[in-house]
Amino acid sequence: MAKDIKRKINTHKKNIFSRIRAFFCGDKFRITVGIIFLMFSFYLLISFLSFLFSGEADHSKLDISWGKLIGDSNIRVENKAGKTGAFLSEYIINRGFGIGSFLFIYIIVVTAFQLLKRPFVKYFKTICLSFIMIFWFSLFFGLLRSAFDLNGYLYLGGENGLYMSSWLSSMFGVIGVSLLLLLCLFMIIFFGTEKFILLLKNIFSRNNRKQEEMYTIKNEKHPVEEDPQISKKITENDQIETVFNPDDNNKEDSDDPLEIIPAVSSDSMEKEISGKGKSSDDLKMTVEKKKEENVSGKSSGDVVEDYDPTLDLSNYKYPTIDLLDEREVKIADVSNEELISNKNKIVETLRQYKIEITKIRATIGPTITLYEIVPAPGIRIAKIKNLEDDIALSLAALGIRIIAPIPGRGTIGIEVPNRKPELVSMRSIINSKKFRESTAELPVVLGKTISNETFIFDLTKMPHILVAGATGQGKSVGLNAIITSLLYKKHPSQLKFVMIDPKKVELSLYSKLEKYFLAKMEDDEPIITDIQKVKATLSSLNREMDARYDLLKLAQTRNIKEYNSKFIHRRLNPEKGHRYLPYIVVIIDEFADLIMTAGKEIELPIARIAQLARAVGIHMIIATQRPSADIITGIIKANFPARIAFKVASMVDSRTILDTSGANQLIGKGDMLVSIGSTMTRLQCAFVDTPEVERICDFVSQQQGYPSALILPDPEESVENVSATNLSNRDELFDEVARIVVVNQMGSTSMIQRKFSIGYNRAGRIMDQLEAMGIVGPAEGSKARQVLVQDEYSLEKMLKDIN
Repeated sequence: MAKDIKRKINTHKKNIFSRIRAFFCGDKFRITVGIIFLMFSFYLLISFLSFLFSGEADHSKLDISWGKLIGDSNIRVENKAGKTGAFLSEYIINRGFGIGSFLFIYIIVVTAFQLLKRPFVKYFKTICLSFIMIFWFSLFFGLLRSAFDLNGYLYLGGENGLYMSSWLSSMFGVIGVSLLLLLCLFMIIFFGTEKFILLLKNIFSRNNRKQEEMYTIKNEKHPVEEDPQISKKITENDQIETVFNPDDNNKEDSDDPLEIIPAVSSDSMEKEISGKGKSSDDLKMTVEKKKEENVSGKSSGDVVEDYDPTLDLSNYKYPTIDLLDEREVKIADVSNEELISNKNKIVETLRQYKIEITKIRATIGPTITLYEIVPAPGIRIAKIKNLEDDIALSLAALGIRIIAPIPGRGTIGIEVPNRKPELVSMRSIINSKKFRESTAELPVVLGKTISNETFIFDLTKMPHILVAGATGQGKSVGLNAIITSLLYKKHPSQLKFVMIDPKKVELSLYSKLEKYFLAKMEDDEPIITDIQKVKATLSSLNREMDARYDLLKLAQTRNIKEYNSKFIHRRLNPEKGHRYLPYIVVIIDEFADLIMTAGKEIELPIARIAQLARAVGIHMIIATQRPSADIITGIIKANFPARIAFKVASMVDSRTILDTSGANQLIGKGDMLVSIGSTMTRLQCAFVDTPEVERICDFVSQQQGYPSALILPDPEESVENVSATNLSNRDELFDEVARIVVVNQMGSTSMIQRKFSIGYNRAGRIMDQLEAMGIVGPAEGSKARQVLVQDEYSLEKMLKDIN
């Protein structure tokens, strides 16, 4: 009884501390403090400005203590901010750091906007520079007052500045302190502004070019005779390059001043290495290092800024965290009683089958609790795994999963669903430090692991993802989480989506992003829904992939990262067809519907993209609610190493998607398994609701965008087999087959085989001839072809015309 009371008291104390911590770390406290800082900075500004005009009148009244000042109602001050404002101004400006104290107001304003999460400058750098400038102004004005013997109530540098300048003047003199101030000012500007560094580089580069021109003119007026010490070399560009040996130019008998100036060409660097002494082994070696060809056509002396693809939309603002709903974070409520009860039931169930364990520990996650057990020596792992249903029965759980063994730990895991699972909000993981500080090329954040860690991966390293799950288990939410995390991290110039949605409603929200993040064929809809246009789009993506490989070959790079790096550093010439390549992410929802409708016409281009497109920055995410073997074929599985499985109906479906069981034992509502290579991770998917997606799309669409979506190249037109569609060499059964097709209003190759007892090849040729004549429509996968001729009279007229 006493232990229970003590446990409740400890739990109550923990709850109080957690609530206090949550209050001080929450948005309400942060926003409140930010607003207080803004109001205080405004009050301080009024105080300082009023002090400049009324400080002389108030100066004599502020020599008393703060307590006496506020306690004596007979004392009146002229400052517009009252006694408090006058006191603060006197002690911060006059007795502090002088006029430079106005920067304290700037520091408070910057801090306030930082707390409100609306930063307009780099916080740490700005704060450091502001404090340095406060000391510099204080010392500068203090030196002016002491050097020129200025009097008055206002200490421009404050008493601190006057004291520092007097002490430094006694050490170095007024001139020394002045030089020190100039040096400090130069260092502040040099390290504080990047544009100043670029300006200095431009000035020095111009001076170097002028010296080279003067040297060229001087050299033309005083030609130098050929000397054996001067070696001439012919470069790859057939230009004669003169190289001087500096060691030989130091001789005393050398009168020509030009010999001490080495002539170095603009496209090479020379280093002279010579041995000391005058022995026969004394060698001189000219080491030449050719610079890479500047294909942009600009000389190496010019300072060229890197190309920035984001300048096309320089005013683009990334979505803010406020667009996502702030849901109440509830840590999974798993009491000690529940943990102890489950532990006892697991141990008791195992003992019933004579399985002893030496150690057990629990890890509480958002949706499940992982119990790790260490069996006694001699116990077979398979024996524990076979008791899955018995343990689930004893725990009265929705379904448990046994991991035997857990890779890298040497334990056996039993995953038990929590009675009150935790909701993982998209806002919490987007705002996590792990996601914000991620340097991945395409960072994707999905949810939280069993140990409550944010799960993030780089899509470029996957490189393609297969998503499967039964209806209503979180598959669409998972796709939205992937898209949302990319929208929060990438600029429209760096990423494009190709969205294919046969259902027509799942991805329709993203049509607003057409001029920002979408890529499509010309005159197509932003979200592709028509099957025929899906085929054309996939063919177009294949052409885009081939074109990108041609660019990589021309640039002598192996992948898109190296290529874009060269292009950004202006080492590739746009006039030769080079361009910045954005990543393209192809998202296909309801893949099963596409396979059933178009079959190989869809599967083969997808397989080709999956095999080859990784290096050129094209990645695919395919989702289906039917993970059966006829939908997810061996070709698809071989090229999609990363799989995400939500709850599925059967173990067969789980094995189809993951090559192992487990997805059928999930509890649904965002519970999922992520398989990357040989590792399997269980996650609770982050929940992002439809209104949140709408707000993000509206936020992006209200900004300036490109004139249109990224236009993909035209697809390759299919070349028909001339011999098969030549109507002049029709099959002798052609007329009869045409009549049967029109009468039955159904056309398929298998029907022709059965009716006329002919082979598949001949039946296929006849079907191609019927299509060429316009009697039947194009192939639609496994479906029968549409019959375009409605009656026999129209057919007979067509046959008569071609005979």
